[in-house]
Amino acid sequence: MEQRISLVTLGVADLARARAFYERLGWRGQEVEETVFVQAGPMALVLWGRDKLAADAGVDDPGGDGFGGITLAQNVRSRAEVDDVLATAAAAGAEVTRPARETFYGGYAGCFADPDGHVWEIAWNPGFPLAADGALTVPDFGAAG
Repeated sequence: MEQRISLVTLGVADLARARAFYERLGWRGQEVEETVFVQAGPMALVLWGRDKLAADAGVDDPGGDGFGGITLAQNVRSRAEVDDVLATAAAAGAEVTRPARETFYGGYAGCFADPDGHVWEIAWNPGFPLAADGALTVPDFGAAG
């Protein structure tokens, strides 16, 4: 597994409020399908409903000491690499919380939790290009929000 983080996704209670906050900080994002994507150097910050994030990660969110409302993601260069990274993580002691599967955006992804419960999504997304050094570029979503 490459030492790289592609996206940090924050599970938020109110997407409009969260987006407005980050815009007041000077950050500019693009909203598409109730998700805000912000280019942050060679990676992206994503704002998404906390309940949707927990469900997507395959974890319960009782609001206690479990799921912290944040996931880390590593985008990889192929579907096969998703499977390889998940297998490597499982062999290292991770719990696969969502086996790899086709995604609604035309990609392929799965999730695992490290021994402390931090959730990682491993994804191949043909719409988010990776540079040779692994830097992620958020595409221009055009007229979307």
